[in-house]
Amino acid sequence: MNQVVKKPRLLRSGIVTASATFLSRILGMVRDIAIAQLLGAGLMADVFFFANRIPNFFRRLFAEGAFAQAFVPVLTKTSKEQSSSELRELIAKSAGTLGLIVFVISLIGMLASPVVTAIFGWGWFESWLNDGPDAHKFTQASFLLEITFPYLFFITLTALCSSVLNVHGSFAIPAITPCLLNVVMIGTAYFIAPNFEDPNVILSIGMVVGGVVQLVFQLPFVYKLGLMVLPKWGWHHPGVVRIRTLMIPALFGVSASQLNLLVNTVLASFLATGSISYLYYSDRLLEFPIGIFAVAISTVILPALSRCDFNSEHDKYNKTLDWGVRLVLLLGIPSALGIMALREPILRVIFMRGAFGSEHVLLSAQSLLASVVGLCAIMLVRVLVQGFAAIQDTKTPVRCSMVAIGANIVFNLILVWPLGYVGLALSTALAAFVNAGQLIYLLHKKNIYRISKTSILFIIKALISGIIMAVSVRYVAPEFEAWVQMDTLTSIGYLSALIVGGALVFTSCCLILGIRPRHIKM
Repeated sequence: MNQVVKKPRLLRSGIVTASATFLSRILGMVRDIAIAQLLGAGLMADVFFFANRIPNFFRRLFAEGAFAQAFVPVLTKTSKEQSSSELRELIAKSAGTLGLIVFVISLIGMLASPVVTAIFGWGWFESWLNDGPDAHKFTQASFLLEITFPYLFFITLTALCSSVLNVHGSFAIPAITPCLLNVVMIGTAYFIAPNFEDPNVILSIGMVVGGVVQLVFQLPFVYKLGLMVLPKWGWHHPGVVRIRTLMIPALFGVSASQLNLLVNTVLASFLATGSISYLYYSDRLLEFPIGIFAVAISTVILPALSRCDFNSEHDKYNKTLDWGVRLVLLLGIPSALGIMALREPILRVIFMRGAFGSEHVLLSAQSLLASVVGLCAIMLVRVLVQGFAAIQDTKTPVRCSMVAIGANIVFNLILVWPLGYVGLALSTALAAFVNAGQLIYLLHKKNIYRISKTSILFIIKALISGIIMAVSVRYVAPEFEAWVQMDTLTSIGYLSALIVGGALVFTSCCLILGIRPRHIKM
């Protein structure tokens, strides 16, 4: 008897996932506020964010990115065509194979943490070799990386559980799961780390504990589906062979922006202290709309696109992907333009307290302005890649991402010396447009997806509405000096009023230009 997979409505599933993700992002923002208050944007912050970024980069590759895109289509097909025992066997051998590989990678990362630090923090390593002023950054980052690398193992198995739940129509639990990591980190940053001489170490331990908690939380829900299995090694299992065949090229295809961030990290290690921190804080603000909107939409359309491909419903496939493009840009355009207009107030309200001062706000605002240029492109890539993943084509996104990475390196070489860390942020944004442009072109060329005239007109209207909104809120917003003088509650009130007012202006303009609710219904 075949496994029954629920088919929830896409918009409803997207709302559920986005709502749960929104809670996670709020908690993530509270976590970043706590870390900023504790570490500021100096030496300690640079080192911790470095040790945080490396395992999270591998997480994007093995967990949220390549594995999910390879595993979900294969799991969907198996659940439809084969028996429950064969489905359980696929999950068992996928978990055992992936788990062992990631365990070995995590172990190597711990044992070779100085080598990893030297690769991704070459500027610090060079200073260490020459007894320079940044030598202690290298030694401290190596030590912290040894602590944080085990997080990769636990979060990868969590991602496998999330994929199983998503394929079976349960989107809320995987979306809520990151909340647990944030809660652990918030508690660590506020109540435990300040009591120690080196809070970086305690924060790093809290990160690993959060990874364990996330995995333990999801296991009962997998058990409830009757899919709790004992992991087994299965390198040559047909399903695992198909997954790794799809996954290996996708390791790069879905993570161009993350690879670009790593390139930026390497180059930032040569720049002034604080550069990595400024890039981190601006990147975290971009992760808010990406995590809420792009991840939610791409998560719910992948199983739907896989079903359309399985049933040979090409017209429905095209409409589903077109819906994803339309919706992600409707949400992405006002997010990007709103952040541009209110970048200093947002950073002031969120981060300016404790060790994070007004000068850090202005310096972070520069990288945020450069980064947000590419927000819509990054969000669009998240959706467009699913168009290839659903038909089990992971090679095309790889080629696109490789070109984008090459473009990022070229942009870096051109922009980093005159603009410093701001040039690094702008390079990543421009590379995202290169990536998105290639994906759109190749989807059209391969006759997989053609953006509809309705969607093109829809996007133009949303862009016009967003520009009007951004100009309006920038015009009425107080000067930065006034924001600095405000107390926290007053600044929160002003910023909230500007955001609500901007949302009303954007919505009104959309309605005036003819955008209706039916245009975002699938």
